[in-house]
Amino acid sequence: MGTSFRQGRTDPLQQRVIITVVGHDRVGIIAGVTATLAKHSVNILDISQTIMQDFFTMIMIVDITGCRLGLQELQLILKNKGEEIGVEINAQHEDIFKYMHRI
Repeated sequence: MGTSFRQGRTDPLQQRVIITVVGHDRVGIIAGVTATLAKHSVNILDISQTIMQDFFTMIMIVDITGCRLGLQELQLILKNKGEEIGVEINAQHEDIFKYMHRI
């Protein structure tokens, strides 16, 4: 059973990024990822997470408009946080994510 949070409508000025988190379930994954995002002024627009067997999966749509880092710097910080907490974290600009997953 998953949980989801949705906030407001899409703002055309937003710089949206898709973040995925996958790994073995353990305490503190959501806290670690969301604290890292908050530290860098990244706004979570939508979040869904679930546990499948022993695997934790989460996908977030975030707005990096207020973030003082570039996307590449944020990706590296998230990758390092993922290694620290034992999960794989990927972040892609929404346009690239849509392009890669088009039908």
